Amino acid sequence: MNSIGKIFKVTLYGESHQKSVGVVIDGIRPGLKIDVNKISEDLSKRRPNKIGTTSRVEKDKFIINSGLLNGYSTGSPININIPNENIVSSDYEDIKSHPRPGHADFVSNYKYKNFNDIRGGGRFSGRLTAPIVAAGAIAKMIIPMKLSNDLIQVGKCKEPRQFDEYLKKIAEEGDSVGGLIELKISNMPIGLGEPNFYKLDAAITNILMNIPAVKLVSFGSALETLELKGSEFNDIIINKDGQTKTNHSGGVVGGISNGNDIVIKVYVKAPSSIKKIQNTYSYDKNNLKELSVMGRHDVCIARRAGIVLENALAIVLADMYLIKKTYE
Repeated sequence: MNSIGKIFKVTLYGESHQKSVGVVIDGIRPGLKIDVNKISEDLSKRRPNKIGTTSRVEKDKFIINSGLLNGYSTGSPININIPNENIVSSDYEDIKSHPRPGHADFVSNYKYKNFNDIRGGGRFSGRLTAPIVAAGAIAKMIIPMKLSNDLIQVGKCKEPRQFDEYLKKIAEEGDSVGGLIELKISNMPIGLGEPNFYKLDAAITNILMNIPAVKLVSFGSALETLELKGSEFNDIIINKDGQTKTNHSGGVVGGISNGNDIVIKVYVKAPSSIKKIQNTYSYDKNNLKELSVMGRHDVCIARRAGIVLENALAIVLADMYLIKKTYE
């Protein structure tokens, strides 16, 4: 529902155009040094500052309301509240009767009987990724692993030095594109993961697929090696530490980490809100009607999704790491 995790438990609250969004983090032991600058640094990586990103810029000046005293965790749940300030709700007045294609407007109206706050996407907005980034920043203070993210493709462009020019052209067309992000986890311990129903790769896939616009998660070289035989795909173990000759499985076997780097590719779809006119159903007209989407939207949300995916990943790793500690 609104929470994830067994020991390191994260609960999200808020909506895009309400007073704030935020997160409650439970399961943090007392005495953990909380570096608030690290939270600020990660939130700044999420903000739009590149070509192809939205003009809605929030300061993300968060407030920690509980669970922290003199820079250390108290053992109580940590509440991080992030105000929403730069909102233009009038851009969304027509969405109740004219749902945007590709968005959750139609299904959320149906599910919540039109009581949902649809402004800015409401509960389904990418704005809810800000508290995920904040929670993940704290998760990274717990785990020994090192995480990184790299945008390797936007639309048809696979050359990072050409991303800006490519996205300028897409913006001029009034359209949008998706992107492919590679996540990597190094310094991995062996043994993270709880078969059968809390496997490491399954848990990672679960949280990543809960990030808005994510449509595909693959481990290792799964997509590139689709036609390989078992003899070719198998990762041959070459020493007592479990190091393998190849890493086609991406560092996870049987739902448990094998000590090799975990490599994940994530496809983030093209944003659905585009300037290009679309003909889509209108309740008022009971027919197809031209839709011109208002608001401030990304041409390529993947340009700022990397830190969101990285920190979502950290949340799962922190939970798995604390579970593993119970065996020791």
